[in-house]
Amino acid sequence: MKTYIGNNCVVDLLPFEKACKTLVEEKIALHEREGKEEAFLVGDLGDIISKFNNWVKNLPRVEPFYAVKCNDDHAVLKVLSDLGASFDCASKAEIEKVLKLGVQPSRIIYANPCKQTSYIRYAAKHHVSLMTFDNEGELHKVKNSYPDAKLVLRILPPNNFKVQCELGMKFGCQPAKARPLLEAARNLGLDVVGVSFHVGSGCREARAFAVAIQQARQVFDIGQDLGFNMNLLDIGGGFPGQRSAPISFDEIVEVLNEALELHFPSHEGVRIIAEPGRYMVASAFTLGANVIAKRVVARDQLGEKGEPIVLSSASEEPAMMYYINDGVYGSFNCLLYDHAHVEVSLPGDPEMDLTYECSLWGPTCDGLDCILSKTHLPELKIGDWLYFLDMGAYTMAAASTFNGMPPPIRYYYCLDDVWYSVYPKQQRKEKASIRQMPKHLKSGHTLQEATATLEFENLLDTSPAIDGFMFGTVFDAVEH
Repeated sequence: MKTYIGNNCVVDLLPFEKACKTLVEEKIALHEREGKEEAFLVGDLGDIISKFNNWVKNLPRVEPFYAVKCNDDHAVLKVLSDLGASFDCASKAEIEKVLKLGVQPSRIIYANPCKQTSYIRYAAKHHVSLMTFDNEGELHKVKNSYPDAKLVLRILPPNNFKVQCELGMKFGCQPAKARPLLEAARNLGLDVVGVSFHVGSGCREARAFAVAIQQARQVFDIGQDLGFNMNLLDIGGGFPGQRSAPISFDEIVEVLNEALELHFPSHEGVRIIAEPGRYMVASAFTLGANVIAKRVVARDQLGEKGEPIVLSSASEEPAMMYYINDGVYGSFNCLLYDHAHVEVSLPGDPEMDLTYECSLWGPTCDGLDCILSKTHLPELKIGDWLYFLDMGAYTMAAASTFNGMPPPIRYYYCLDDVWYSVYPKQQRKEKASIRQMPKHLKSGHTLQEATATLEFENLLDTSPAIDGFMFGTVFDAVEH
């Protein structure tokens, strides 16, 4: 069964659960039957639904504002929107994309402390009032362009904790300098409603949140002393989402709930929000890529960065250089910008007794386009496939088409019971359509005629976006 969710996104609804490896192998088989070599992404929307529900269950006080920058794929945003998530946007384009989904402006925080003035005016025009700042210059821009904005002061948390990506060198007001900045906001007649922080993307020590929350409480109290109606705490992002994360979400949850109750007890009624990105999507996407070229060099000729070097005493033991059709200018930009580490997997049941040292390279002409400088794999041939787990965060969102290399094809799937837990009306509509279909379809109907008949009889969703269009019901009817 398939369902359409807009923007050319079709979701396969599975009647029973399949392993990620199995789904990847099915797409590889599909590509081989159709003569396709293109890289592809397989997105498990059920994984995102599960992550969201897990968040709500374990952090009931904390409203998730999904960080659009992490992965702005339409299917991701659509599902999260329909689950009731709110959104952290960093630009006009991100705000526009979220608003087009029908999300209310009150469910958006413009969480970029340094904004283009025209973008502030855009936010004002569309009533996106909640936004962050960390400097006095930003206050003057807001005063001139959106004086009714609800401002959140972003402070700089301690930087002595391990994180995947440090953000403090660019954003955040030192807590010691918060009072004069808040006084400047008061003198301008602006409305500061809360405090935010970001411990760093991919936090690896849960205690970082506890210390940052304690600091936020101190700044919060300063704001109250100055007469502001402080009613919001934004604890930012940094939550792990990949399978190989060095710290678990549960570990952070335990520290967070304790720190929030200590410094922002629930009886105070302070609204708590967060900006999870990788937590929601990292493990939801798997990348499949094709080996498009291969070089064999002597093992001693493979340099530290995977490049071939020439030595007079080279060993005769071979090493391989494999070139695949996605790289650091595409999905693997996460290696450069997100400091990510990737692991390669092979479909099927490959013989692993004999492996060779090898390096993996992307398809562009740039020597920087190296994915793995040294790893070990069985000998591969041109046309073989590889796949990579945990490719949902900070991958496709920052990918380019440098050298004319196309982005991977995207496929989506979800266990049907999980899907219908979010979209119960689709399940009822599907059952009604199947039950009434035989009397509405004539022998020899084309797919288009069948679709038109069912739509005319109001058996399929006929909304402009045809978001509930159940392709599978039409296909099944015509086949029978």
